[in-house]
Amino acid sequence: MTRLPLKSELVEWIGDNPDLATLRDIAKAFGVKGGLRRDLKSLLREMEDEGLIPASEPYRGKPGLPPVTLIVATGVDEDGTLLARPANWRGDGDAPVIRVTGKGANAGPGDRMLARLSERGDGVEASVIKRLEPESRAILGIYRHTREGGRIEPVAKGSDRAWRVAAKDRGGAEDGELVEAVPAGPKRQGIPTARVTNRLGDPGAAKAVSLIAINEHGIPNAFSDEVLDEAAALDAPGLEDGREDLRHLPLITIDPSDARDHDDAVFAEPAEGGGHVIWVAIADVAHFVRPGTALDDAARDRGNSTYFADRVVPMLPDRLSGDLCSLHEGVDRACIALRMVIDAEGERIAHSFHRGLMRSRASLHYDEVQDAIDGAPNDRTAPHLDTVLRPIWSAWEALKRAKARRTPLALDLPEREIRLSDEGVVLAVGFKERRDAHRLIEDYMVTANAQVAEALLAARRPHVTRAHEEPDLKKLEALREVAAAAGFPLAKGQRITPERLNRMLAEAENGPHSEQLSLAVLRSMQQAYYVPENFGHFGLDLRAYVHFTSPIRRYADLIVHRAVYAHQGWGDWPVDPERLAKTAEHISRTERRSMEAERDTADRYLAAFLSDRIGATFAGRISGVQKFGLFVRLDETGADGLIPIRTLGDEYHRFDAETQTLEGADTGTIFEIGQRVEVRLVEASPLTGGLILELLEAGDGTGRKPRRRGPVRRRPDGKGKRAKPRRRGR
Repeated sequence: MTRLPLKSELVEWIGDNPDLATLRDIAKAFGVKGGLRRDLKSLLREMEDEGLIPASEPYRGKPGLPPVTLIVATGVDEDGTLLARPANWRGDGDAPVIRVTGKGANAGPGDRMLARLSERGDGVEASVIKRLEPESRAILGIYRHTREGGRIEPVAKGSDRAWRVAAKDRGGAEDGELVEAVPAGPKRQGIPTARVTNRLGDPGAAKAVSLIAINEHGIPNAFSDEVLDEAAALDAPGLEDGREDLRHLPLITIDPSDARDHDDAVFAEPAEGGGHVIWVAIADVAHFVRPGTALDDAARDRGNSTYFADRVVPMLPDRLSGDLCSLHEGVDRACIALRMVIDAEGERIAHSFHRGLMRSRASLHYDEVQDAIDGAPNDRTAPHLDTVLRPIWSAWEALKRAKARRTPLALDLPEREIRLSDEGVVLAVGFKERRDAHRLIEDYMVTANAQVAEALLAARRPHVTRAHEEPDLKKLEALREVAAAAGFPLAKGQRITPERLNRMLAEAENGPHSEQLSLAVLRSMQQAYYVPENFGHFGLDLRAYVHFTSPIRRYADLIVHRAVYAHQGWGDWPVDPERLAKTAEHISRTERRSMEAERDTADRYLAAFLSDRIGATFAGRISGVQKFGLFVRLDETGADGLIPIRTLGDEYHRFDAETQTLEGADTGTIFEIGQRVEVRLVEASPLTGGLILELLEAGDGTGRKPRRRGPVRRRPDGKGKRAKPRRRGR
């Protein structure tokens, strides 16, 4: 090892090897030689003074709990407090239960932490010093033969940690195979050991792509027997538990043709005196998934379903997500229905909640519904054209008028679509067509979510909101720079609102800067998240907003359904504010985890799809700028690739984080987001999803060459000095 080990690495190794922990043993294990041994000794003494290890050599583990030790999170108690156990217990009897407080208290089961312990009353509390990589997670990597047995090279992006595999632990794995493994014991010479538990075959096989992402991001992929048993014991309720009979309403579901579940149904009809009555019925997941059950713990742990092109990792077992809570055609299903009355201009004037029993008249998909409205109904849509489809379209026209007055942010960005064969091979990559049928359902759901948010806010019922805050000042300044350079200045003294951004995007529509400005606006936005307080929703331009319409696949919606239950007096579960805040933070994190896993999987599929086109040229736009290079989004597939900065020429390029630009120190050439480029594909790695590109030609978004700051004249000492630098966009 050419560096000293980290303190956390030393604590871990000493805990695993208490009888070998002399200075000599530690130096040998981590490959510390020469003058570094002296530094290692000083580091160990420093750790003794800090109480991280016992104050004498060898650093043997003592019975009981040391003041600082490794702990492993095991779950939460009924109050929502994180519980943990010691990673290396050497005391008599069972290991004590440790309560984690403060920093680190939002960790999940299996997370490993270096913590400082203290006795509090009748228990032990832990204050987390540092969270470590979870060892309990299965290892996914490529098995490589070595003379001593084998080695596993992880497939996780950015991970350079290899695992040693003894010959007896390779489980028959062949060189180059994708394998799953588990940690198998103490490290040797600083390298951890592992045991192969599952051979997955060719790492380039299509079915391995999503499995890699699931493992890489630590997404729970199997339900415990207890959870499955609870789900299997559930039955569909009828009217006997006080439900309202809503089976007379011609509610229908409209989803993608490949939808795996159906959790929302809609219907609309004219209201007396003008306007419309809109019904939005949602599967009553709260009836089945109760707090304190294994089902609820599993749903909270996952936070949401994760969708891949070839599979879904559901938040709930299939008994619920695909059966009892899916609003199948012609089947009685428990629901929570929201009835809203809107006037002729789409403004909400009344609402009511109904705990009911519904029966969907049809499970339709977007394209056939759109075709029916456009004059080409099929056998499935024709019976519902006049009774359901045209009435919901009429109500939507009113909702659109109200939406236009509200002016939510109008970023209608294309969604990438990857089509796979039955074997999981990529057949085609393109973009989904967004038709009015998609927008109708989206607007119905947004209207319902906003109505529920206002009702719960007025009732002061604890719940989680969907918060989307205004862009921060730094991001706004970067947006102003890009907008000014494109000829659409945003005055500094002017408050930025969705309406103002929409005007700019409308002015730029169909022009050379349209996509550039859309990307810049998107990058300026804050990330939405869940929180118990109400901070409003900037993008939708709504005072309050919640997620209510998808409780099958989002735990946030289940929390909101429980709040509606309490609000209506249908049932009540005590809400601990501290646990609610932790849950909001946790599900915000799991949402990001799923988004990253889904994106990584798409990247790997795209790399596989493009791997036989090495050397081909593509048109695209710069979608990101970093100090190490330029990210380019290809027009044809939406794939993102990297142009390494070292390939941009011999001159030094300055990175400006504020304006997200790279500028050539000698030529003044500027590379920026939205800029048109032509590139050549140099490398495509299906295993990591990485694309390496070579820049062939660059424009400024209008077909012209890149912008320059101004000429550079040389001083006698050879250093450049720019003559009369211009301000950007002037």
